[in-house]
Amino acid sequence: MSNQGNANQANKRVALICVAVVAGMTGLAFASAPLYDLFCRVTGFGGTPQRSAEAPGAITSQPMPGQMITVRFNSDTAPDMPWRFQPVQREVKVVPGEETLIFYRATNPTDKAITGTASFNVTPEKAGPYFDKIACFCFSEQVLEAGQSVDMPVSFFVDPGILKDPKTRDVKTITLSYTFFRKPGETRLSDRQAGTKPAERAVN
Repeated sequence: MSNQGNANQANKRVALICVAVVAGMTGLAFASAPLYDLFCRVTGFGGTPQRSAEAPGAITSQPMPGQMITVRFNSDTAPDMPWRFQPVQREVKVVPGEETLIFYRATNPTDKAITGTASFNVTPEKAGPYFDKIACFCFSEQVLEAGQSVDMPVSFFVDPGILKDPKTRDVKTITLSYTFFRKPGETRLSDRQAGTKPAERAVN
């Protein structure tokens, strides 16, 4: 076989390899988001809180000052989300292991029902594996009717292991942050239905 033939064969192999790599990367891109989300929820990577069925109980009935942790609450909304959204209280002091209940308040000031979903994380990121949620509005979609205002609960605890881990023993303040996003594609649907008169119920 001539040198030209060998070169053509080599070029074909390179092209096939490139196509395979691109196809593999495309498939990985589609799978990476849910896999990354699952990884974060399991490991606490990126400041993602954990989920638990219940709190283990306070480490002691009379905690020392150094054992108390301040948890602060932050709130944001995406640019296309018209809700007013803020924590009812800005911070609480908690005892590791003890369940704590707080609330965020959301108000829909528009004349349309709006569905939202919340993303969340904690800082510093190294506290993520030790911040456990028992119940949270962020686990499902939230629907607010026109003009409706609701207080949405968050039940959580800080794992006592945070006091023993050399990487987190210095953590005295944790910030829990939420961002509310409008459900994709809902804007146009709501706008079309906003002026529709509801059907009258038949009277016997």
